[in-house]
Amino acid sequence: MVDLNTAMAAAATERRKRAEGEEKEKKIRRSGSDLGLEAFDPAKYAEKEKADTVSMWLVLTFTTIISLLMRYVLMPNTSDEKTDILYLLPLTAMILIPQIHRTILPEKFLEHYTKGTWVKGGFLHTFTFLAMAFLLVNPPLGDIVAPQLSNEWSIATDDGVELLFDDGTKKDTITWTVDSNGKLNGQVWLLFGLADNVNSDGAEVIVTLTNNNGSREISATDSFWTDNKQRLLNSTTTTNKSIPNFFPHGSNDQPFAILLGAELPEGKHSISVEITEQGDPWINHRTYNWNLIIVKEIIQD
Repeated sequence: MVDLNTAMAAAATERRKRAEGEEKEKKIRRSGSDLGLEAFDPAKYAEKEKADTVSMWLVLTFTTIISLLMRYVLMPNTSDEKTDILYLLPLTAMILIPQIHRTILPEKFLEHYTKGTWVKGGFLHTFTFLAMAFLLVNPPLGDIVAPQLSNEWSIATDDGVELLFDDGTKKDTITWTVDSNGKLNGQVWLLFGLADNVNSDGAEVIVTLTNNNGSREISATDSFWTDNKQRLLNSTTTTNKSIPNFFPHGSNDQPFAILLGAELPEGKHSISVEITEQGDPWINHRTYNWNLIIVKEIIQD
C-alpha cells in the first residue's frame, strides 16, 4: 500500500509536469522568435515591394519589345510552313529574364529576387505575349486569316419561272434526286456568301467545277442577286418554304453566284472554291471542297 505522503508527492509531481507541458505548448503557439519568424521590418518590406514592381515593369517592357519584333520583323520574313517559330521563339525568350535583371538592375534590387521571382516573371511574359500577339495580328493592326463562308452554301435551279433550292441536308455534299431523264433541269447555280474581319470584297475567289467532262474554272455572276431579288423572296426549297440564310452579317458579307451549267447530268460534280487575299503581313489562303451528286430516281413497279 502507498501511504498518504507518497501519494501526495506523486500528485504534486504530476501537476508540475502538466503545468510545464502547458507552458511549452503556449510558447509554441506564440508567433515570433519562438517559431523562427523574423521580426517585421517595414523598411525592408517596402524595398522588396519596390523591387517586385521594377521587375514587373521590366518584364512587361521586355515582352512588348519581343512581341513587336515578332510582328514587324519575324512575321514578314517567315514562310507559311514555318509559322510555329513565331510563337516558340518569343516564348523561349523567357529564359533571358534573369540575365536581363542582373544586367540592368542595381544590386539593391537583385538581393530581393529569388526563384519565385523568375517563375512569376515567366508567367507574366507568357500571358503578356499571347495578349500582345492577339492584338497585333488582328485588325486593325494585322490580317492573317482569309475570308470564310458566312453561313451556308447552296445549290439552286432556275427553270425560268422559279428558283428551287436544295433541301438543306448537307455538310460538304448535296445529293439531288432527279426524275427518269437523269438531268438536273434548268440552270444550276452555286450560291454562298463570304465574311471577313476586314474586307471580303478584296479577296480573289476561283471556283473550279470537275465532273465527267473534265475541269473548268467558272467566274461569278455579279448581277444575279440584284436581277433575282424578287424571285429570291418567292423561291422555295425542295422540302420547305424558306431559302438558306446566306448573309447573316448583312451588307458586311460578300455574295457569290456561280453558274455551274444547265441540265447537269447525273453523277458527281466536284466544286473547289479557292480564296486568296493580300493580308497583313502575308497572303492568306483558304479552300473549300464541295460535291453535288445527282442521282436518278428509282421507280419501283
